[in-house]
Amino acid sequence: MTHSTLHTRICDLFGVRYPIVQTGMGWVSGASLTTATSEAGGLGILAAATMTFDDLADAIAKLKDRTTKPFGVNLRADQADVMDRVDLLIREKVKVASFAQAPGEQVIKTLKDAGVVTMPTIGARRHAEKVQAWGVDAVIAQGQEGGGHTGQIPTSILIPDVASAVDIPVVGAGGFRDGRGLVAALALGASGIAMGTRFLLTQESQVPDHVKEVYLETKANGTIVTRAVDGYPQRVIRTKLIDKLEKASVLTRFPRALINALSLMRITGTSFWELLREGLAMKRNQELTWSQLAMAANAPMLTKASMVDGRVEAGILPTGQVTGVIDELPSVAELIQRIVAEAEETLARLGA
Repeated sequence: MTHSTLHTRICDLFGVRYPIVQTGMGWVSGASLTTATSEAGGLGILAAATMTFDDLADAIAKLKDRTTKPFGVNLRADQADVMDRVDLLIREKVKVASFAQAPGEQVIKTLKDAGVVTMPTIGARRHAEKVQAWGVDAVIAQGQEGGGHTGQIPTSILIPDVASAVDIPVVGAGGFRDGRGLVAALALGASGIAMGTRFLLTQESQVPDHVKEVYLETKANGTIVTRAVDGYPQRVIRTKLIDKLEKASVLTRFPRALINALSLMRITGTSFWELLREGLAMKRNQELTWSQLAMAANAPMLTKASMVDGRVEAGILPTGQVTGVIDELPSVAELIQRIVAEAEETLARLGA
């Protein structure tokens, strides 16, 4: 029987056994990883931002065929067809919709009215207060240690600050990998933990094995937060490509970014007019310059080069700092059971 302390508000909210969330990582969190997480008692989240609408529908169908447990889908709120995707989640009775950015009141209302749990990722107290006012059900508070796009506030400061500011459940993210971290997050006021890099480095992750080895060999000081990829702070493994991008001027980045935008258009089956419509929406919602808008296409394409094509030298490797203290590739089931067992041992040691 699981320690009662480990049965938190998000267990009831998501309908899961353990307060552990696998985040929706683009090109990484496919049907296999998401299924494995949900089957093991956590909440698996499918990454939809880099999928076409039809790919998303197929992936959800695969998930429903493989598990009867709750799972989530991560959406990009600024996609031109986001409301079509919202309708799909509602029709398919997906349990949770997560977002890397604030999704907007209309998206939240539509999902909530249909009974879908909504959970955006935030990096500051004021962002949590804002989305709570919109009616979201929970937030992932990601600290600076987190991978990919990340904020400036360390996890140990962010979680208690956010937890004291909102009434909804807070899921801590950024630097978590084991049961001691889960207990620490609970002590800071979180209702559970969300992990990306730790789940990326499992057997069920679809990332090529030789790319996983790069992560395992990276030291704790081997990551960098850079704006050179798409204009936003993003934590990645420091490579020769990243050093080159860091030294490049905006003028030299722009042509490459534009080429990547057109490549992404072909891969996702997006027409030029759909790409333009989506770009205008991003420009309006995020107040981007045209140069920044073109650079924003870099992240998914450069990430795909590594995570899907296995071309480490041609891509980027989003990661949390925690990669520096991970040295093996367990199955998802082994990982979750290990985290729960260590959390229970830690609670017993503390006399809880």
